[in-house]
Amino acid sequence: MNETPVKQQNSGAYHAQAVASFALALCAVALGIYHLDADAWVRAFLGIAVLYLTTSAFTLAKVVRDRQEAGQIVSRVDQARMEKILADYDPFQPKP
Repeated sequence: MNETPVKQQNSGAYHAQAVASFALALCAVALGIYHLDADAWVRAFLGIAVLYLTTSAFTLAKVVRDRQEAGQIVSRVDQARMEKILADYDPFQPKP
C-alpha cells in the first residue's frame, strides 16, 4: 500500500488575492505614514519599522514552512521503513 500524499496547490485567483491584499496593506500603511502629522524623522522611523516587520514576517513564514516540510519528509521516510519491514515479514517463516 503506497500512498503518496497529494501536494496541494493554490489556485491562481487565491495567489492573486494574496498578492493584492499584501500590496494594498503595504500601500495603505505607507500612505498613512506619509500623511502623518509628525516630523520627517518620525515618519522615516515608522517606515523603516514597517519594512523590518514585513521582512521579519516573510522570514517567519519561510521558517515555519520549511520546518513543516522537513517534518513531512521525516514522516515519509519512517512510513517507507515501516512498509519495508511489513513487506519483508513472513509470519510463517520458522524462527532461527
